[in-house]
Order: sequence, then structure tokens, then C-alpha cells
Amino acid sequence: MAKKDKKEAADGTVNICRNRRATHDYEILDQIECGIVLVGTEVKSLRAGFGNLDDAYARVDGGEAWLIGAEIPEYEFGNRLNHKPKRERKLLMHRREIERFAGKASEKGLTLVPLRMYFREGRAKLELAVGKGKQVHDKREALKDADAKRQIAREMATRRRR
Repeated sequence: MAKKDKKEAADGTVNICRNRRATHDYEILDQIECGIVLVGTEVKSLRAGFGNLDDAYARVDGGEAWLIGAEIPEYEFGNRLNHKPKRERKLLMHRREIERFAGKASEKGLTLVPLRMYFREGRAKLELAVGKGKQVHDKREALKDADAKRQIAREMATRRRR
């Protein structure tokens, strides 16, 4: 996994990784920001720009939210106390937020999907969303719409240059 460029946004956030497949595979209904419980070598690995949210999802168990399937590779300068790359990580959310999101996610066809991981004011955060899975024909429609918008934008740009 190659080291990624970290760019600081205007609001003080530094992106670590994004789940690009989430917006392709799911229709996003609601989003929330939550914290993540990490160990020291995980934070160092994230600051180095490594992290992967592909195939990751969140689950609510016993009133607590957990991030499952997210990979944070071992820190290369870590010692024998290095972390496990694919361990389950607890998400930090208020009880009301967990209840609201668990209620939505318990409906048939809805799931909790992580969208991106980033640092805000030095703390690791996760953008979590409730998503409804898209059917194959919905994905094709979305791709056609995006292609049409790109084509329109391209034509408008060439007309402005003339």
C-alpha cells in the first residue's frame, strides 16, 4: 500500500482514507461523525497515511458501535506490541446517536457504512453513514447520469473558450 498525500482542508481536517465504493454500492441516507478508539501504533500508522476502509462496515452490539473490517496496517517501526491490522474498533458516539442509527440500520436493507477516516484537531474521526444497497440497474443509471453530466460540463467548457 503506497503512502497517500495528506492535504489539510479549510476546516482543519486531514484526510486519511475514503471508501470510494460506498457511494457506488449504497444510496446514502444519513451521515454522522464519530470518534474511534485506537492504540498508539494505529495512530502512528494513520498519521503516516495508511488505512483502508474497503469492505468495512459498522455494527451495533449491546449499545456500543463497532467498526469491523477496516484495515490499519502495522506500524513499520513498531515493536512486539504492534496492533492487529484488522481488529474490531469501538466507535465513540453518544447513546442517543447510537440508538437513532441502530434504529435506522435495523430496518431491512439498510446498513452502517464508513465513508472516510480523517484527523480533526489531532483526533481520528470516522464519517459513518446509513446506506441502502443499490441494485445493478440503479448503479448503471448512476453511471449514465454521471457520464451525461461530465459530457455537458465538457461541452460548456469548450463553448466558453471560444
